[in-house]
Amino acid sequence: MRASDSAYTSLREDIIEGRLAPGAALAEIEQSRRLGVSRTPVREAFSRLVADGLAVQTPGRGSVVSEISLDDVDRLFEVRIPLETQGASLAARRGSPEVFSRLAEEFGEAGSEPDPSVHYALAARMDAAVDAAVGNHYLSTMLATLRVHLVRIRRLARDQPERLAESAAEHREVCRAIAAGDPQAAQAAAMLHLRRSLTYITAQGAPESSAA
Repeated sequence: MRASDSAYTSLREDIIEGRLAPGAALAEIEQSRRLGVSRTPVREAFSRLVADGLAVQTPGRGSVVSEISLDDVDRLFEVRIPLETQGASLAARRGSPEVFSRLAEEFGEAGSEPDPSVHYALAARMDAAVDAAVGNHYLSTMLATLRVHLVRIRRLARDQPERLAESAAEHREVCRAIAAGDPQAAQAAAMLHLRRSLTYITAQGAPESSAA
């Protein structure tokens, strides 16, 4: 792996996982020492992070980790809702019933004893299953970009067990509809989940918990 790719991957993970908080300065010298690479690949990594929307260039401070605001959440869902509902609909047409039936069962089990790490790992597997079923590189690429920012919101969250249980039940219904090969039901179930997720975040007055 090239030094710039390694630096980018490490910094991207640090931002997504919250180890580099919103507003944190990204100093070339500090990061090059920490990552064990020269300043040139770190500078290239910063440029890629800016292109991803994970960092911004600011006068006098250089690159800093981008902020997350309620306005960002609204804009994110404006794009997320049509893309993910379309993905669910297409997965119902093209996906394996067995794969989504198993996922539905797992969401049912996860909802009985909500655990954030289990829930989000299962949600990531569902996303991957939908992507594989749809088989549309353009759709998957756009969703992958959105999911990065969703993870950032989750990392800032105070996970609420009640919302996690509700979210697991909503995911289960999406998987059931996909397994049944019902595009309209899958799209409706995905829409319901996403609307409820957005309503929950908005009700908090800040991106405190998404269980998305």
